[in-house]
Amino acid sequence: MSYIDGFVIAAPTADKEKVLDHARRMDKFFIEFGATRVVECWGDDVPDGKQTDFKRAVQAKDDETVVFSWIEWPDKATRDAAMEKMRNDERMMSEPMPFDGKRMIFGGFEPLVELKK
Repeated sequence: MSYIDGFVIAAPTADKEKVLDHARRMDKFFIEFGATRVVECWGDDVPDGKQTDFKRAVQAKDDETVVFSWIEWPDKATRDAAMEKMRNDERMMSEPMPFDGKRMIFGGFEPLVELKK
């Protein structure tokens, strides 16, 4: 079964195109290193929660939008090998982020249920 990396960031709303351009450049590396799919989602209906929510998780400010992304890998071994390659790839390290990376939340996930039509 596949392996998933998930990410949530707070991006400056006024810089949507910069964020999109950054994603297009970076996502090519994930595919190059073995990802089967990358999805970038711009927050459209992100409600405030009673105890916590996406906005609070990334400390989004009033002028920021929550971005939710995931990368699908064929398996964890491919993902782990890709992460090692990316840590050592100068192209990855030279790419400035158009958002505050310190507030990014991320993690790797093993799928438990997958339904397809």
